[in-house]
Amino acid sequence: MGSDLRDLFGISHPILLGAFGGLSSVALTAAVSEAGGLGAYGLYGYDGDRIRRTAEELRDATNRPFALNIWLPTGDEAAPGPQHAAFAHALEPFYEAVGAEIPDRPERYLPPLDEQLDAIWHAAPAALSVVYGVPSAELVAEARDRGIRVIGTATTVAEAVQLDEAGVDAIVASGSEAAGHRVSFLKAPEDSLVGTFSLVPQVADAVRAPVIAAGGVSDRRGVSAALALGASGVQVGTAFLAARESAANDAHRDAIRSIAADETVLTRAMSGRLARGVRNRTVRAIEAGGMIAPFPVQNWLTGKFRAAAGQQNLGELQSLWLGQSAPLARLDTASDIFAELAAGLPAT
Repeated sequence: MGSDLRDLFGISHPILLGAFGGLSSVALTAAVSEAGGLGAYGLYGYDGDRIRRTAEELRDATNRPFALNIWLPTGDEAAPGPQHAAFAHALEPFYEAVGAEIPDRPERYLPPLDEQLDAIWHAAPAALSVVYGVPSAELVAEARDRGIRVIGTATTVAEAVQLDEAGVDAIVASGSEAAGHRVSFLKAPEDSLVGTFSLVPQVADAVRAPVIAAGGVSDRRGVSAALALGASGVQVGTAFLAARESAANDAHRDAIRSIAADETVLTRAMSGRLARGVRNRTVRAIEAGGMIAPFPVQNWLTGKFRAAAGQQNLGELQSLWLGQSAPLARLDTASDIFAELAAGLPAT
């Protein structure tokens, strides 16, 4: 089954790196690509200049294929407005804890999609992966003209069918076990929580594009199971996030290795959108306070103290995203993790 993805992306093994918004690193992306998989880099919040610089760094680090990832706008993103100050002051204790000032209202919370796409077309990655929606016909056509493969992401069968009809080249079936944001777009994410074991075979039966299983895959057993369920390959996040090459700090890696599967939670506290991670002190306090700004306001505001907390290794003040298979993430280097995953592929 893996041959589809090998041919599609020009890779040796159908193993893809999950794209981490805010936690991607050039070193980890390059390591996965060099190992024969498809490295990926998340561009959430990156403006055009930063995308171009990042792509240059990736080209310097590897000449193998890699993917870039963006969040599609859903149309309900909040713009900077008068409520910014109230939402910011609600988070004042967390700014104080890291020695940061309460941030003033910015001109924008996120760069426009067109600015990101212009830079991505210039970067010419092997693939562009998208979350939170169906890429437009114009986006798919432009990518195809440039030889860039498009990967869509689905949390339900209905979402996968829409992506397939839009002509994407591959579809990630993201089970509810997965770390980070639940990228549902047809219904509320709370109403789209389908486990990987149920989701993957149903998506594989419903679409023509090759299916990539994501959520809960951390070792060779997960890879073998995904292929048996009809997937053409896997996308792995948490296991690689624990690698020393990732941008995660020691507090985050310690959480991945110490949190039990039933201790992960789905919360809107850190970003305003539902995401799976650790209910640390900050998440508990924000949830108890009852004042969570809409996306992307909350994500921008918490990002100002989360970045400082990350530099100070303060796990209780970070977004500790991790999936339900985190206890299986036992290896330290990208190469060892990749070798373990590849051991679950059929012999060729």
